[in-house]
Amino acid sequence: MSRGTDGVLVLRGRGIVPGCVRGEALVSHETISGWGGIDPATGRIIERRHELYDVCFTGKILVFPGAKGSSGWSGFFQATRLLGTAPRAMVFTHLTTKAALGAIVTRVPAVTDLDDDPLARITTGDWVEVDADRGLVSVLSRL
Repeated sequence: MSRGTDGVLVLRGRGIVPGCVRGEALVSHETISGWGGIDPATGRIIERRHELYDVCFTGKILVFPGAKGSSGWSGFFQATRLLGTAPRAMVFTHLTTKAALGAIVTRVPAVTDLDDDPLARITTGDWVEVDADRGLVSVLSRL
């Protein structure tokens, strides 16, 4: 983690799916279940006990620990791409094969293995840039 000359907080990691986007962060401190945990048609988290229950991730920079549940996780996130309800990018703290495959089939920029905990540094509503080509996540403005 470092701060640029402009004061922007920059986390360095490893890009999983290339691309560079900016958007509003949606932070979850809990893993997300694909099968039974999200509604691909609406882009909402439908897992009743999840901290983001009924929150829509469509078009957001989804910052979360990663995937939980079955290998169906990637299929549900692929459906969000096909239905136009996918997150804008994904930032994972723990990369698993199902999370990596989910990011790949969703075709959104994804970064993991960051040099600091994004869940501690990024807050829902922050404006962030995910530059997966260079493995960077920058907090451009705070909520």
